[in-house]
Amino acid sequence: MRGLSKHFGGILALNQVSFSLEKGSVTSLIGPNGAGKTTFINVVTGVHTPDSGEIHFQGEDLAGMEAHLVASKGIGRTFQLVELFGSLSVLENTMVGCHTKSRASMLSCGFALPAARKEEKRIRAEAMASLMLVGLEKRAFDPISKLPLGERKLVGVARALSMEPKFLMLDEPVGGLAAHEIKNLVELIYQLVSKGLTILIVEHNMPFIMSLSEKVIVLNEGTKIAEGSPQEVRTSEKVIKAYLGEEV
Repeated sequence: MRGLSKHFGGILALNQVSFSLEKGSVTSLIGPNGAGKTTFINVVTGVHTPDSGEIHFQGEDLAGMEAHLVASKGIGRTFQLVELFGSLSVLENTMVGCHTKSRASMLSCGFALPAARKEEKRIRAEAMASLMLVGLEKRAFDPISKLPLGERKLVGVARALSMEPKFLMLDEPVGGLAAHEIKNLVELIYQLVSKGLTILIVEHNMPFIMSLSEKVIVLNEGTKIAEGSPQEVRTSEKVIKAYLGEEV
């Protein structure tokens, strides 16, 4: 990311933000509420168009590209507020993540032609595999409305993994999760990173962030005020003043 800026009316949500990520790494983006963290994810994923700046991913500038095209490039995300389809089952919500890889036409799907049925079977199997990764395979056929918030967040993770992303952004993934669910998520993140997935985490849970991240980036009022190892960020006077507090 180079010089990424975004205004909403008179509010400067992102101010010339620049940093880079290494493949197969875990980086966290932190900052107080309103710092621009979710706006950053929305700009990278094509939900919002940046006013200026570049977003380079695997040699291509994605700045301003539409969201479905960004997803097709291998960039996945979860949402701070769980965005799931209430009328669908856990498995069906997870299957939605496979849309970037589907090839069947509307005609073949409408008439349930053999190619469409074969692809549907493949997508179900891939979605179930993603649910197994987050430990929810036994809830696959439950209505999404029956799941508590923590498990619904994990469905969001499973849906994103069904895209088979190369770069995954997790927006406040541990909010609402029980201690054992957080532990399982940490183990899953290590497993994914070992396979080459690059992960960016936006989160307020500092023990989670500091124990997991190789690099931490801090935003305040849309501006990057710090970047470094967890220990470097933890002891930064700017970060302590803006976000962590004197007691940290």
